[in-house]
Amino acid sequence: MERKSFRKLRAAASSDHHNVYVVLLSRGVGRLKRVRLENPAASPDKPCVYVGMSGLTPDERFENHKAGVKSSWFVHKYGESLLPSLYEFLNPMPYAAALIMEKELAEDLRQQGYTVCGGH
Repeated sequence: MERKSFRKLRAAASSDHHNVYVVLLSRGVGRLKRVRLENPAASPDKPCVYVGMSGLTPDERFENHKAGVKSSWFVHKYGESLLPSLYEFLNPMPYAAALIMEKELAEDLRQQGYTVCGGH
């Protein structure tokens, strides 16, 4: 196989390795003024969540958050667990799609009454 062709195949195969993920946050995050302002229609019956995207698996990324490695403050302090039922069906995807999906997923959850952090 030609070197150029191999590089193209390898790049195509590895382009769909990004993931969006949702982390369950403890209720304490919902008391923060900044979070309340970003979620004016939050329902008290729905959980607080963090929406993110990564080139790592959701499990690896959650462990990094909890260990303080390139971590969101929200997840590091308030993160409890992943909520795979809210994102598993979307993954994996290319980087560009993950950027868009992170925002859309955060907005969809917010419209459903979730208190959402992240989802830049």
